[in-house]
Amino acid sequence: MGRDPVVVVGLLGPGGGVVAMDEDGGEGLEQRLRGAWQGRVSGCMLGKAVEIYSMTQGQEALTEYLASADALPLRDYIPLIEGAPAKIFGSACRGQFSASAADDDINYSLLALELLEAHGRALRTEDVARAWLNRLPAGMTFTAERAAYRTLLSEGAEWFAGGAEPGFDLSRCSDNPYNEWIGAQIRADVYGWVTPGDPGLAGQLARVDAELSHRGDGVDGAVLVAAWGAALPGSANLDAALELASAQVAPGGGVAQAIALARKNAAAGDGPAAIHRHYAGMSPVHTLNNLALVVWALLRHPDDFGAAVGDVVAAGWDTDCNGATVGALWALQGKPVPEAWTRPWQDRVGVSLAGQEQLSLAELVRRTAAVARSL
Repeated sequence: MGRDPVVVVGLLGPGGGVVAMDEDGGEGLEQRLRGAWQGRVSGCMLGKAVEIYSMTQGQEALTEYLASADALPLRDYIPLIEGAPAKIFGSACRGQFSASAADDDINYSLLALELLEAHGRALRTEDVARAWLNRLPAGMTFTAERAAYRTLLSEGAEWFAGGAEPGFDLSRCSDNPYNEWIGAQIRADVYGWVTPGDPGLAGQLARVDAELSHRGDGVDGAVLVAAWGAALPGSANLDAALELASAQVAPGGGVAQAIALARKNAAAGDGPAAIHRHYAGMSPVHTLNNLALVVWALLRHPDDFGAAVGDVVAAGWDTDCNGATVGALWALQGKPVPEAWTRPWQDRVGVSLAGQEQLSLAELVRRTAAVARSL
């Protein structure tokens, strides 16, 4: 943990765990939230460079590229080498950026913050739907989110324009072929950041958001990530917090099985090969395979930020999503994100929500801390 706690604040979630915080919820809270934003943005930028390349060319090609760039083990932003394939996103490569690039992973974190600022604990799935239509560009939605967005446009536009109660069944939005893919999981982090010590509340908020577009393991993946983040500040370590968070998902379900597989591999000191074999043939943007990599990387490298985000990105599949999730959860331990990872983007966070292109890290931390105190 980053600091010794001063006083216990009475936040007890259904999953267990009372968080220790500073008397005023001030500096210690803001330090954790600054780290969470830093970790999420840095991990996202690391993985963004090779996201499309990884998903279209596969693990072997990704490893070959990293080896040719002399970037294995991956412990820094990825170099852009001469003759790099077009699918390498050069604007996220080492030395090629001075602010973080806009990305759907960060858009959803900001959107969750805005939803909490507006609705707090009273957040409803219809609030999420209305915010999507008002704030989220359709071109920045993918898979389950795009399918849900299409349903909202075709069936719910009049309702949203008038602000009345839904005139159609919102569950139609989650009736899509991608509803167990990773989208809801990447939207969940902030719900855990602002509910320290209460994994139950974190999971509840994440579920409300996730159910707009996802079902089953797709929802449980989001719940797990949010609950894990909420459990971390009051837990002895990442694994203890994971145990609390696991109480929020279906026992024996796909998410629980992914956690068990990742724990086994991490405890044995194994790499990601067994995870790849277990999920062979699964979509590279499914919840379960990517969540298994996230859990594995965090448990393998609880004390080394660069190794945690580097290994999860080098392991492939949805690299920017996994880098972002690992980066934020790692930092919520209270350990500082090394300056080498934050200096290149200079506290400038790119977004692409309606009317916004860039926000400062300081503003995001201030607003997130205010929400945490209000909850």
